[in-house]
Amino acid sequence: MSVRQSFISVVGVLQSQHHLRALPEWLNGLFNEISSRFSHFEFVLVNNGLSQREIEQVIQPLPEHLRQHIFLLNLSAAVNRDNAWLAGLDRSNGDYTLIFEFDFMHKPELAAQLWERTQAGFDIVYLRAKQRQLSLAQRALYRVFYSIMQRYSGLKLDHLAHHSRIISRRALNSLLRLRENSRYLKANFALVGYNTDAVEVPEPLTGDANASLGEQFRSALLAVTSFTTFLRSLLLWIFLFSVLVAAVAIFNAIKVKMTNVDIFGEHVESLSGWAFLVVLMSVFFAFTCLNLYIMSIYLSNIYSEIKNRPLYIIESIKRF
Repeated sequence: MSVRQSFISVVGVLQSQHHLRALPEWLNGLFNEISSRFSHFEFVLVNNGLSQREIEQVIQPLPEHLRQHIFLLNLSAAVNRDNAWLAGLDRSNGDYTLIFEFDFMHKPELAAQLWERTQAGFDIVYLRAKQRQLSLAQRALYRVFYSIMQRYSGLKLDHLAHHSRIISRRALNSLLRLRENSRYLKANFALVGYNTDAVEVPEPLTGDANASLGEQFRSALLAVTSFTTFLRSLLLWIFLFSVLVAAVAIFNAIKVKMTNVDIFGEHVESLSGWAFLVVLMSVFFAFTCLNLYIMSIYLSNIYSEIKNRPLYIIESIKRF
């Protein structure tokens, strides 16, 4: 097997005890796979809320020829998983960067398969599941979420995409220049564009075990407001509906005033000033909805301009 003269960075996020227990197998499997194929490589591990001492105790017994390729990024505080991935991507130095989840530690050969697809002219290649393995409530949330994202964002999102993927240097540089303060990294990948492909795997797509349904809903709402015009379009439809309601109310008030019969054919006694009050309230109702729609346009533009908060803070960097 020929060795490629390329530098590949492998990024992993440690945020649970399961990840800590699986770390030696994850590292050894990927090391055996990558060292036989690439001349230069590194492992960038992001510590997202675990004890640095426990991680060091797991890494220290590993062989020296493996440890010398490991960099550990210790975040000062636990952050969202997507932002932890971004911390690793920021530190990546490779010609290609591989995000590899612990769910695939038993299949390190997938790393080579992803890289082989990049040689066919693709800058981003991800693992694609055949199905989602979620609860009924989560499935309903994701169905609504992706229908909104695909219709109102203009992004080509794959609802069965795993986080695991390989990214070329130029695509990664473009991604890092975006600095989108969102919790949905998959949308950032779609926003960057470039030639993208998928490798299908049998492993189902599962949600973040550490995130509750409420947290997933808030993350979905944040992604919808960050990448789509859905809420602005919703306010437009509310305004149009308010105009329709106002028109019907005004027509009904005038009809009752003139004939004492409403639009449903019921006999109604007309009261002095009632028609004028209904017309006035209907006009102001439609005018208020119009103002809300116009304000939503300005607010969405302002929101797009001020997304400049730091996503994470690195406390220390240690090389083994």
